Amino acid sequence: MTKNEGSLDRALRALAGVTLIGLAAIGTIGAWGWIGVVPLATAAIGWCPLYRLLGINTCGLRR
Repeated sequence: MTKNEGSLDRALRALAGVTLIGLAAIGTIGAWGWIGVVPLATAAIGWCPLYRLLGINTCGLRR
């Protein structure tokens, strides 16, 4: 897997994931907020399968 997420993209995904998980944990938005695990995981590994399908690459490194 080649990284296809840039630094800003990864930071925003991590922030969104933590926010959704936190809101779900305190019961503000319900159980669907646990979907925040997905952007958090993609931020951690730097690779998004949807970006791969759509041919998007926000990573500054081109290999």
